[in-house]
Amino acid sequence: QVHLVESGGASVQSGGSLRLSCVASGYTDSRYCMGWFRQAPGKEREGVAAIGSAGSTMYADFVKGRFTISQDNAKNTLYLQMNSLKPEDTAMYYCAARRISGDYCRLDSGWFDYWGQGTQVTVSS
Repeated sequence: QVHLVESGGASVQSGGSLRLSCVASGYTDSRYCMGWFRQAPGKEREGVAAIGSAGSTMYADFVKGRFTISQDNAKNTLYLQMNSLKPEDTAMYYCAARRISGDYCRLDSGWFDYWGQGTQVTVSS
């Protein structure tokens, strides 16, 4: 059973930066697709970014050029560096994982098997 714990959420001003972390445990090996998702009050959960086991990445259009997903396999930790934050980035951010073969990854919340409890990001104008 994979266990995911997010941290790093905070309240920041518009234009600020944050780095979210997600520590994973219970892995059987390193072949996982890892993703970040977010959900604002009254809205559906949406994909932010994902990274495959070989390091390939994908991003939602609304964060391209501002957010960067990365992982440290030695520490079993996933990161999301968020720059130029906007009030519309305010949401609960979730880490997710799915065991994969190869480097295939999807930015689709219904595809992931494991989820963390989330960390709150609030951006004020």
